[in-house]
Amino acid sequence: MYFSFPCQWTRNYILVSPSIQAGDAVPDHPRNAAPQPPGRLDCTFLTSAPDIARAPPGDRPEVAFAGRSNAGKSSVLNRLTGSRQTAKVSKTPGRPQLLNFFDVARIAGEPVRGRLVDLPGYGYAKANRDAQARWQAAVNRFLSEREALVAVVLVMDIRHPLQPFDRELIDWAAASHLPLLALLNKADKLKHGAQQKALAEVQRYLKEMPEARAMVFSALKGQGVDRVLEVLGGWFAAEAA
Repeated sequence: MYFSFPCQWTRNYILVSPSIQAGDAVPDHPRNAAPQPPGRLDCTFLTSAPDIARAPPGDRPEVAFAGRSNAGKSSVLNRLTGSRQTAKVSKTPGRPQLLNFFDVARIAGEPVRGRLVDLPGYGYAKANRDAQARWQAAVNRFLSEREALVAVVLVMDIRHPLQPFDRELIDWAAASHLPLLALLNKADKLKHGAQQKALAEVQRYLKEMPEARAMVFSALKGQGVDRVLEVLGGWFAAEAA
């Protein structure tokens, strides 16, 4: 059991996105629309911290990126920003063991004021128990206590969605009324029918959560980039209103 959040840490955030209904998968662009190059997220690395006690001041809305160590979370962040330097991809999964903070200035060319927090990857089999316990404690405290946190992006391998930790994080977000985007990465590994089957499975799990939605994504091919940017922009805009 990874999460053991006390009841008093539940939150009251409500997801707001201007063109997407809560609980629905984000629709594709119309078939007759002219192809457009994907937008990107302009951000700057701020700092790293081993735990919330040494995190920077929460002076802007924050969206946390979480996921298993082999789900491709770093690749997702790099694809969204268009830079491999955003979250350096290591050959060893789970290598990032810190909370990494990135200030966001623009999304698809539109100015925003927000922050991304890259959480340590969980489930790295080669990490010793003490290291795993430290990561879990740091993530648990951050998600429970960080007042600036407004939403979570949960990156999952579309071939193996809803692992035990994924379910625990989703259940915690539901209890906390915290908006959550379940991002089914590595869609390039599956044919369209299998992608939709995995998406439907996750959507069924999220059906009682009006603040959550699921989306198919491929960090390798860029599938879903613009739709993720739209969701992130909606979250930051809602906090700025």
